[in-house]
Amino acid sequence: MSAALDRLRRIMAQLRDPQTGCPWDREQDWASIAPHTIEEAYELADAIARGEPGAVRDELGDVLFQVVFQARIAEEQGHFDFDAVAMSVADKLERRHPHVFGDAKIEDAAAQTEAWERHKRAERAAKGEGTGALDGVTLGLPALTRATKLGSRAAKVGFDWADAAGVVGKVREELAELQDEIDRGDRARAHEELGDLLFALAQAGRHLGVDAEGALRDANAKFERRFRHVEATLAAAGQSPADVDMERLESLWVRAKQELG
Repeated sequence: MSAALDRLRRIMAQLRDPQTGCPWDREQDWASIAPHTIEEAYELADAIARGEPGAVRDELGDVLFQVVFQARIAEEQGHFDFDAVAMSVADKLERRHPHVFGDAKIEDAAAQTEAWERHKRAERAAKGEGTGALDGVTLGLPALTRATKLGSRAAKVGFDWADAAGVVGKVREELAELQDEIDRGDRARAHEELGDLLFALAQAGRHLGVDAEGALRDANAKFERRFRHVEATLAAAGQSPADVDMERLESLWVRAKQELG
């Protein structure tokens, strides 16, 4: 074990010490820490997207701390410790890469992806878990990411559109159905149809080779840049968006698009 990791584990143990530890850290359990773990993973993804090595280093440390934290809780409860976590993933990586650690042959990345899925299905079966095409798609994933994975799993057993044109047609169909429910004023049905539309859009992204979650993240960033530009323009004139009408906001938005792209 590296000295740095050993130090981190000792710090975690001290934070959880019943007598001298931190009150907040002592109160935590798996469930209370889980949201923080998810948040740290997103912050890591954000640092990677920004291309800032120092931030990536720091956020990787925060993610590692979450693993050490959860493992420490498990150790205190007599379930397993950090070493068992590391051993488990090491065993799994060797098991799922027989072309690296064994005699199996894999021709390319696509073949490896299919082999990986076969290994996962076999492992679920060995554990007595479901072996259906959609089993094992994590419920906690962001909705668009999970929609893409569900569509990809279904496609592997032949349930899919033949091409991107087919799924784009489905997007148009779902958009029309959403409009129908909006016209009727049925909010419950509009909720359902909006979900169908978003699911279809995720599948369109899959067929086009575009990550729907990433595309929406980029769209969010673009909207934020443009809106902040609008705010800054108005602030220079001593105004805010709430002070002007929609026509003025629209003209500023168009200018932001032209200037920022």
